[in-house]
Amino acid sequence: MTFAFYTFGCKTNQYETQAMEQLLIQRGHTIGSFDEDCDGYVVNTCSVTAMADRKNRSMIRRVRREHPQAVLAVCGCYSQRDPEAARELGADLVGGSGDRAGFVEALIQIAQTRRSQILVDRALARRTFEPLPAGGLESRTRAMLKVQDGCRNFCTYCVIPYTRGPVRSAPEAWAAEQAGALARQGYREIVLTGIEIASWGADLPGKPGLAQLTRAVCQAAPGCRVRLGSLEPRCLTEEACAALAENPNLCPHFHVSMQSGCDAVLRRMGRKYTCQEYLQSLERLRACFPGCGVTTDMIVGFPGESEAEFEASLEFLRRCRFSAMHIFPYSRRPGTPAADLPGQLTAQEKAARARRAAQVAGELSLEYRQSLTGTVQTVLFEEPEGPYFTGHAGNYVKIYAPGQDLHNQLRQVQLLAPYEDGVLGRIVN
Repeated sequence: MTFAFYTFGCKTNQYETQAMEQLLIQRGHTIGSFDEDCDGYVVNTCSVTAMADRKNRSMIRRVRREHPQAVLAVCGCYSQRDPEAARELGADLVGGSGDRAGFVEALIQIAQTRRSQILVDRALARRTFEPLPAGGLESRTRAMLKVQDGCRNFCTYCVIPYTRGPVRSAPEAWAAEQAGALARQGYREIVLTGIEIASWGADLPGKPGLAQLTRAVCQAAPGCRVRLGSLEPRCLTEEACAALAENPNLCPHFHVSMQSGCDAVLRRMGRKYTCQEYLQSLERLRACFPGCGVTTDMIVGFPGESEAEFEASLEFLRRCRFSAMHIFPYSRRPGTPAADLPGQLTAQEKAARARRAAQVAGELSLEYRQSLTGTVQTVLFEEPEGPYFTGHAGNYVKIYAPGQDLHNQLRQVQLLAPYEDGVLGRIVN
């Protein structure tokens, strides 16, 4: 049989879709495209915002309308949170955010029997990490390696701890074995991903930290670049940063989750650090990784955010000197404490603040890219784009350079000047 997947949301969802595709292929089935006729369609959902839920519902309805005879399966955080809603939209199989192998087995069975099923557990009762095959199904430059699941932060705006459950960590030996296998398959970069990888090891004997896992992965795949996924600032102690710096193949790029640059807003969000503590974590990183790229996320228009608080956030961005940012207007999420906070801003106010924050982010990005002029960076090339071949430096800046047939090659590139959303360079070896 042929199955097609459509994936919303984070890198963890993308990883799990690739793993389910591999599990189906191992069982003799074929992976098709959402644009062609298949025996079954799987929508892997996200539920991080109310807008994400609307996109989920729209896609599920579309599949049911366009492919009435095919099996429709839904999994992910949306169906974990509200499985009955997914069933009412026409799903034959409703899974949640766990037991991907069991979901695949049920998908094959339902495609044969056409007997619908809801296969959703209690996320908060989960205690073990589910190992899933790493790597994609086609020739790619980088592979994701999921090393952690679950979250213990319970920020006031977020439902993910309820849909993903508590922290579960991949065994260190398993992660290292997977990394070595990916390197042998020809990948040049491995991205460690999870719901909140800064908490890796919190549930393991002895509570090892992320730096220990990173060392094991880097040593298992010495010919690969290793990149860390999103980090919480609390894990970036002096000891941890120094330990990370001992890995020569660790990419000097760190995505450090921020959300707001105002202490009062951070408290209302339930974040567990102050602006000063956040800034200190960046200073430690930059001391150990001079010139590294630091990226972040920011939510604007959080309930009760005054103009003065927003201005304080903008000023804090300038102090942090981010190389790139993702800006999100606050999305009211029913069922979270923040949804009931006073001072909800209008959509127009949130959009206006997002534009202002994006302006500052653009200025900071340009300043960082200008600072790279004249440096030589190692670039992993990915694909042609117009007259250039493009790829990413270790600091995750996009690089444009003249060349041909550079896919999946690591080359030294001298950077010349900012260009579009990246930097123009020339290959020097």
